[in-house]
Amino acid sequence: MQDFKKSVVYQIYPKSFLDTNGDGLGELRGVTQKLDYLKELGVDYIWLTPFFVSPQNDNGYDVADYRTIDPRYGTMEDFEELAQQANRRGIRLMLDMVFNHTSTEHIWFQKALAGDPVYQDYYIFRPARPDGSAPTNWQSKFGGSAWEYAPQVGKYYLHLFDKTQADLNWENPAVRREVQQIVRFWMDKGVKGFRFDVVNLISKGEYADDDQGDGRRFYTDGPRIHEFLQELNRESFGQDPEIVTVGEMSSTSMENCFRYAGADCGELSMVFSFHHLKVDFMGNEKWVIVPADFGRLKELLFSWQEGMAAHNAWNAVFWCNHDQPRVVSRFGDEGEYWKKSAKMLAGVIHGLRGTPYVYQGEELGMTNAGFTRLEQYRDVESLNHFQILRDKGLSEESVYNILKIHSRDNSRTPMQWTAGENGGFTTGTPWINVNPNTSRINAASQVEDPDSIFAYYKALIRLRKEYDVFAYGDFAPVDQKHPSVLAYRREYKGQSLLCVNNFYRAGCRWHCPMLLEGYRVLLSNYSDSTPAADWELRPYESVLLIRETDDS
Repeated sequence: MQDFKKSVVYQIYPKSFLDTNGDGLGELRGVTQKLDYLKELGVDYIWLTPFFVSPQNDNGYDVADYRTIDPRYGTMEDFEELAQQANRRGIRLMLDMVFNHTSTEHIWFQKALAGDPVYQDYYIFRPARPDGSAPTNWQSKFGGSAWEYAPQVGKYYLHLFDKTQADLNWENPAVRREVQQIVRFWMDKGVKGFRFDVVNLISKGEYADDDQGDGRRFYTDGPRIHEFLQELNRESFGQDPEIVTVGEMSSTSMENCFRYAGADCGELSMVFSFHHLKVDFMGNEKWVIVPADFGRLKELLFSWQEGMAAHNAWNAVFWCNHDQPRVVSRFGDEGEYWKKSAKMLAGVIHGLRGTPYVYQGEELGMTNAGFTRLEQYRDVESLNHFQILRDKGLSEESVYNILKIHSRDNSRTPMQWTAGENGGFTTGTPWINVNPNTSRINAASQVEDPDSIFAYYKALIRLRKEYDVFAYGDFAPVDQKHPSVLAYRREYKGQSLLCVNNFYRAGCRWHCPMLLEGYRVLLSNYSDSTPAADWELRPYESVLLIRETDDS
């Protein structure tokens, strides 16, 4: 049985991965065609973002049919071929299940609008206030009210995201049974992994006005969330011990994650948390430009590492996904130190306690999109916030500068396979522009290059399988207060791993508080890294050191 603690997951956004038929949209056949590339990289699971029937108002996270593949992505036969070919290469599939909400085009919602009381109870409908306004002052995460009036039924329905994404009523046992049946359907197709989208939002509490205005405290980590997840585990994926699950936890607490991903809690294998990716926000507000708080980043990474370990709970560790900007643009360097900084950022994540996730193109050092015109954007959140920020009085230039940093479209530009037209992604017109730097950042130029970012990721993935300390070691911060260095130690059965990283483009002096006797360089982004008690770390220098003793 594959141990998820020694595994690495590769996330694919199929729409932007590879188009094989020239329509400008990637599809499942494109994934199948690149399985040898993923095998070469060494990953164990492929997480596929939703490819189910959808109107695509939120790029597939608005599902209209959970059991049918959207024709733009292919057919069920294409999926079965992908699963079979992946399995031949020792790679398993992880599907992205969106169960907090459905598309308003889903047959359940359409029946609800048509007056069927059974299906009205599948969703969260509430009457208007006496003055006709929304039931509460909750705000959608995409901007505006979280309630939309449905004249067909004379009530409002809740949508924590886009108005075309109606929240499901998990208090209704029939809804929970439907969800369990959907998971079992894909289990029967041989799926061995599930990622559950914003799953900690499925249990709503009281429907009341929020004095903070957004309502998050009423629906985040809600009152019955652990009960619901334990039931889903028992009735579906928990029946197969080989299945790996990960929950996306929006604005969660560490205390809840001890239970979500606790080894003996009967809920999920691991969790995504996002606190470390808000260090360049202002409070909880991301649509601003502020420098990243490095001290806060270390504090969050390290406290979650220590806290989850103390409670025998497991993290998914990552920088990137389809909702986050490219990490080399965010915390690294797009210029002179592009390669060095991309490797450093990889080393930080892959040495941590947890299962590493690699987002497509991350292993090549792909950068943010750099869009300069509104018509280049496709993301509903970005388009909504362009207008919201303009209405607040910001200039167009200021808004574009914010979008260049924070838009989700930064991660959704097509995979850069070659230096050729459209980066080898499509022979047609891509659904979203390809980053023009594909001429220098592409897979073809890196796969055979032993000094490439791809080669570095490949090495990190191999080391996780070779050295048990990566998967099972305990965690301890090292010199947490240093203004430029992120360092930590892992220990397991005679193996001691020391990860040292200069997070900045300026060199720095670091006095190592540990004795380095017996350590050797396991991997570094410089060919001549020389550890010392007083260490002159070069720009973005990253070193993994190992010491092995016989006290196992």
